[in-house]
Amino acid sequence: MPLTPAESTTKEKLLEAAKRLMLKKGCTATTIDDICKAAGFTKGGFFHHFESKEQLAEEVLDRFFTLQQESIAKGGYRKHKDPLRRVYGYVNRLIELSKGPEMLSGCLLGSFTHEMAGTNPAMRGLCARRFAQWVEGFKQDLDDAKAQHAPRTAFDTGSLSEHLIAVLQGSVILAKAQQDAKIVERNLQHFKRYMKELFDS
Repeated sequence: MPLTPAESTTKEKLLEAAKRLMLKKGCTATTIDDICKAAGFTKGGFFHHFESKEQLAEEVLDRFFTLQQESIAKGGYRKHKDPLRRVYGYVNRLIELSKGPEMLSGCLLGSFTHEMAGTNPAMRGLCARRFAQWVEGFKQDLDDAKAQHAPRTAFDTGSLSEHLIAVLQGSVILAKAQQDAKIVERNLQHFKRYMKELFDS
């Protein structure tokens, strides 16, 4: 049964409060009481929408990932017919987003993976699927670019897509540690220069 507008608002506020707290404190340290207090609802309101904190965490992660991917895709680069321009545009869009105020909050997908991959098989599996989905999304443009523009050297598009995400996730960790969001831009620029060497462009 679809949620009523009021129920939808309540659930959204709980998810948003949980996201903020889990980015700051981690999932394990964030309690249901913390989430209810931050969102301004009772535990009854919480359990009306979620069976457990684990279910909430999964929905928080899925919501975070969906919104993140939608934000990346909003760049005008998606309109380019040339797939190589879309590839460079994708990295430029990540650089643009790295300058936003939320960059130093970190990435929930990376945080959940680091925190729970060794102790929570269900969450580890969910994180792995979302990373694989992210890799595949960028890989598709890389495949098209490789087919249309003969690269200078052979490379695996899936591995290169993984490399981009590794660069981004590592840069976000360094940026948080040093409280310097410019680290993300610098490393993404390095990655873009590497791609230009591959495509001799």
